[in-house]
Parts: sequence; C-alpha cells; structure tokens
Amino acid sequence: MADLPVKVDQNATRNNLTRNVAALAMSGGAPDGLRDWVAWYFQHAVTTAESSQKVQARDLGLFISFMEQVEKSDLRSRWTPRLSAAFRDFMTGKRKENGSRRWNDRTVNRVIAHLKPFAKWVQTLAPFPLGNPMVKIKTISVTNSLEIERAIEPSERRRILDAADYLLQTGGRSKSRRRYAKSGQTGGRPCRKGYRAWRNRAIVYTLIETGMRRKAVTMIDRADIDMKRGKITVQEKGGARHTYEISREGMEAIKAYIENERPVDDAKWKSPALFLAAMTNANSSGRLTPRAINQIWDEICEAARVEGKSPHSARHAMGVHIMKKFGNVAAVQRQLGHKNATYSMQYARVTSDELQDALNDR
Repeated sequence: MADLPVKVDQNATRNNLTRNVAALAMSGGAPDGLRDWVAWYFQHAVTTAESSQKVQARDLGLFISFMEQVEKSDLRSRWTPRLSAAFRDFMTGKRKENGSRRWNDRTVNRVIAHLKPFAKWVQTLAPFPLGNPMVKIKTISVTNSLEIERAIEPSERRRILDAADYLLQTGGRSKSRRRYAKSGQTGGRPCRKGYRAWRNRAIVYTLIETGMRRKAVTMIDRADIDMKRGKITVQEKGGARHTYEISREGMEAIKAYIENERPVDDAKWKSPALFLAAMTNANSSGRLTPRAINQIWDEICEAARVEGKSPHSARHAMGVHIMKKFGNVAAVQRQLGHKNATYSMQYARVTSDELQDALNDR
C-alpha cells in the first residue's frame, strides 16, 4: 500500500502536463498540428509497451499522412468526422497492383482502434470544432470469409500454365527483334544469364497444382519432395508442417527443374531449399523470398493476359476445384491444411457470377 501515494503523484503530474500542453495549444502558444499532438500523446498519455507504441505511432502516422495529402495540413481543427470516414474508405478501397487490398479488415480495425483513444484524448483537452471526429466511426465486422471470387478461373489456369511452359522457349530472352533479326528465329535472341525458366515454371505449377501459400513455396526443402507418392511436406504458417498432394503434371515440372537447372545454382549455395536463387544473385542466401514468388507469378500472368490475380488466387482455385469434385469440406481441409473447418466451408459458397448464370439460364 505504500506505493499508492507515488502512483497518485505520477498520475497528477501527468494530468498537469497534459493540461499545460492543451493550454499552450489553445492559446496559440504552441503548434496545433496533429503531429505535435501525437508527440504529446505518447509523452503524457501512452503507457503501453514499447513494441505496442511503435505500432500505434505507425497507425497514427498513416492517418496524418492521409490528412496532409487531402487537406494539405495536419491542423487539429481540420480533423472532422467526414475526414475520418474518408480515411476509413481509403483504407478499405486501396488496392495493390495485383488487385488485392492494401490493408485487410483486421488492419483497418487496428488503425481505427488506435485513432479512437487518441481523438478522445485530444477532444478532452482541446475540443474539435465539430466534436470528436472518431466517435461515429465503426470497425469492420470481421468474419472468416475468404476472397473466393478472386480464384483463378479454369480458362485462366490453362493460360497461366501454357505461359509457364512457353518460358522454356522465350523466358528471359531479349525483346529486341530487330537487333537479332539475322538469326531468323526467336531462339537466336540471347537469354539473361541469371534467368531460370525451369525454376519459374516449376514454381507456378507448384502454386496451382497444390494450392500452397507463396511463403510455403519458399520453405520447401529438396528433402520434402516425395516423388513416388506425389506429396510435398512443408512448414506452413504457424510453424506446423503440412503435406500437400500434387498432381503428376506438377511433380513432373519440379522433377524437370531439379534435373535441368537446380544443380547449377546448388553448386554455389549448397542450400537445402528446393527453389534456389540464381548463382548470379549476389544479394541472396540461396532460398527465394515471397517477393520473388510474386515477381515470377506476375511475369507469367502478364504473359498469359490474366489480370488482378495473385499467387493466393491459385490456392482459392484449388479449394473451389476440390469442392466441385468431391462436394466434401473435409477434402478441402485436408489439401489446404485449414485448422479451422470454417475456412474450408467457404468454398461451398456460390459466387456472384455463378448466381448470375443461374438466374439468366432459365
């Protein structure tokens, strides 16, 4: 009990400091920009762990950057309820080049959760002209739903695999037809020294023919491949190991890479990883990164004229395929490794396009 007076004094000191900050701001004796308010907020009001404070600071900074972009200012008086709503819409609508959302629902909710107490603290000390700008901003209802409608279509799957096969002829070659016209054929154009057509082809086949996550693809070791049984066991999200079934065609693509291309890079890296970076890559440890998987996928999708689909779209396509084939949630769960069967059940949903087709086919 002897510690109580100290705690009371500390709180009283903190309250006095915040009142002084507010008084300075309201009197015009101190800057009234939100970046200054954030600094005061962390100095006088935030008591969470340092790691948590870093996340809070990043989220508050994201909002202020948005405000500075659209309002050309971070003045406290410019923060209105409509600006908060516009920021929420911005976060939910922002898309990457591949069509996926920049921030998912949980991230949006986290940012909102950090903005609310900050706005309330400022409102208490220096009321906003139009009231607390975050009081009516609601978080997004987060469910276990998946973006099933972003799965690659059968026609897209065919074009992507065809484009992957064409890599063996055209992948990494110079695009200058005029410079190498004397050869009279595509094969006359030289190929980049570090380009790995067999590897890239095998990676795309692995994504499509297993439904594996891109991170898991980078974690496959050479020893994880069971060619006779058509299985790949790999460390998945959360650290658990999961065994994927892979089609004969997919396994043949991996086998071809191992025989035709991998030994060249393995001579340098001596890595257990299945898919290796080119030996010419000076900034690699040998194992590919998820970003490299994205680049490979995007290159082939561009050649296949497939837009707005990510490597994860192949995972969704596998779930849809198995559900149509077996009508069995357990089969989807077994292949994709969902710990929660609720995720697997999403593949039994009817997509908007399927519903339209059904309504129009009468």
